[in-house]
Amino acid sequence: MSEGREDLEARTGSSTALLRTVVGSVLRPLGGWMTASGAVALLDALDVPASTARSSLTRLCARGVLVREPRGAVAGYALDPAAVPMLERGDRRIFDTRPSGDDGWCLLSFSIPEHRRDQRHQLRRRLAALGCGTVADGLWIAPQHLESEIDRMLTELALQQECVLFADARARGPLGSGLALWYDLDRIRAAHETFLERFASAAHPVDDPAAFAQWMRVLDEWRVIPYLDPGLPAAALPDDWPAAASAARFAELRAALEPRALAYARRVAL
Repeated sequence: MSEGREDLEARTGSSTALLRTVVGSVLRPLGGWMTASGAVALLDALDVPASTARSSLTRLCARGVLVREPRGAVAGYALDPAAVPMLERGDRRIFDTRPSGDDGWCLLSFSIPEHRRDQRHQLRRRLAALGCGTVADGLWIAPQHLESEIDRMLTELALQQECVLFADARARGPLGSGLALWYDLDRIRAAHETFLERFASAAHPVDDPAAFAQWMRVLDEWRVIPYLDPGLPAAALPDDWPAAASAARFAELRAALEPRALAYARRVAL
């Protein structure tokens, strides 16, 4: 259930992805509960049909993110308490100023035998989802600030005995050429540039429902980028690297849209 709850590799734009974004961004400020009709109404603002919205609600209950919780005669959904740590980790990754790889690196070395290749595959998939880069088959690298997330993931997978985590490593040599080998820089650049292109307009929504819809789509698009790009050092990347510009644009949109989105959600979902 934990891995399904985390869903680090979730794609953006689907009804379930949008609902996860709604749950992560507005349900806690609302007190952790919303009416069933309110949840459907919030997704309606995102052009999600009622039948699809209800299916998405059922799906998130099955994944341990929501629980059905009527209050009196009113059907509703509450945040599963077990999902709170996951959402808080997401907040730190999505909203905090991202530390730079200039602050140091950590390395993970592992050796898992062939008869446990399913575990080896799962480890590699989780490392990639966290924003780690591949140095070699059994050696991965990540900015130092990901150490605690990697350590927690190893505990969840019960692979501490098969892995050695090295902390506080410093680069000596051409880091830029290394990053190009360890990370898919073309994919990361494309994610930043797509975000900038999609949300370049400075248009202000005419009402709170439109502000809610725009903020949910901004957040749904942005939330995967800090996992693709965990804070790679700008000094080792091309001069036109778009990470700073996309982060600044996200901050601008958040300041303009988030308060209105929360106000709308409070009126509709309770």
